[in-house]
Amino acid sequence: MGPSQPPTHGNHENMTSMKHSFPLGHAARFATALGICVTMAAPLQASTEEWPRGYYPLPEEGDLVGEVYTVVAESGDTLIDIGHEHGIGYEEMVRANPEVSIWAPFEGTEIVIPGRFILPEGPREGVVVNVAEMRLYFYPPADEGETPRVETYPIAVGRMDWKTPLGTTRITEKVKDPAWYPPASIRREHAEAGDPLPSVVPPGPDNPMGSRKMRLGIPGYLIHGTNRPEGVGMRVTHGCIRMLPEDIEALFPRLPIGTQVKLINETLKLGWADGTLHVQAYPYLDEEDGTTIQRITEALDQVDTATDGLDYAVDYARLREVVEVPQGMPVALEVTAPEPAPETLWDRLELIAADTESRESQPEEG
Repeated sequence: MGPSQPPTHGNHENMTSMKHSFPLGHAARFATALGICVTMAAPLQASTEEWPRGYYPLPEEGDLVGEVYTVVAESGDTLIDIGHEHGIGYEEMVRANPEVSIWAPFEGTEIVIPGRFILPEGPREGVVVNVAEMRLYFYPPADEGETPRVETYPIAVGRMDWKTPLGTTRITEKVKDPAWYPPASIRREHAEAGDPLPSVVPPGPDNPMGSRKMRLGIPGYLIHGTNRPEGVGMRVTHGCIRMLPEDIEALFPRLPIGTQVKLINETLKLGWADGTLHVQAYPYLDEEDGTTIQRITEALDQVDTATDGLDYAVDYARLREVVEVPQGMPVALEVTAPEPAPETLWDRLELIAADTESRESQPEEG
């Protein structure tokens, strides 16, 4: 299933990117985060405005949810903590705030929260994990009269030498307060690094499984919590899917054994909102590096499919910018002054080059 066709009218439930700036003290935000954790475990309120962070009504038409906004850093904040309070992982925050210190943002600095997402391609059901995005999507069944929604959470995934597997599987086991039995391969790796592991790590603050684990049908792989939340949003695991403690605790009771889990590697997502095609790109996994021309041609093929049969003018130069420097935020591909659509791949590449050259040659303002 590709991205939805463009809606024929505005979709009010599909929020547009906007920025809000609201200073909030570190202690106050910490208390707010605790309140959020309690809310996530409680029944949903009637109004979607009262839903916990990361909960979004499914758009009736289109593919985008959420918004991009800003908050103001206070003394003692870190970029990681701010991101976690808003449901955003490490790499997402770094890409959105490239000039901001990770560990000590200046007090008063505006911090971008990249909270707008194109929903992954495919059926909107069960759990979908996009490894490239380092993000988990959950589509809970909607009761009669309840607003259908999607929930999305930042995750950590496998390192280059311990890749998270891809494919469709199911949850086969759930354990609260699990012990950890490190596999021989992990014990050997730690021993070689001078950090030997015991044969079993009991439940508690030193357990890297955290307080919950859910076993997948793919042997050896889990969705679990963590005792090191700063790694969420990075490629740091031995292939498992690691979640923030409050997120796994909120999700755990609502995923019965047998829930479908689809693991995908979607580095470029396309979706429609209010008749405009958007693109959201992420860096290739390290072991899948390709040339720039390969990435651009793959993106062009996907755009061709999404606009097939439509009279839609695509901003090919903007597409190239997004593919070459992925920022992880949706970008509109609509052009303000439509030109005849290029007929061949080489026509499109020439258009991209010409448009980019034209932009670079314009004098800077200010």
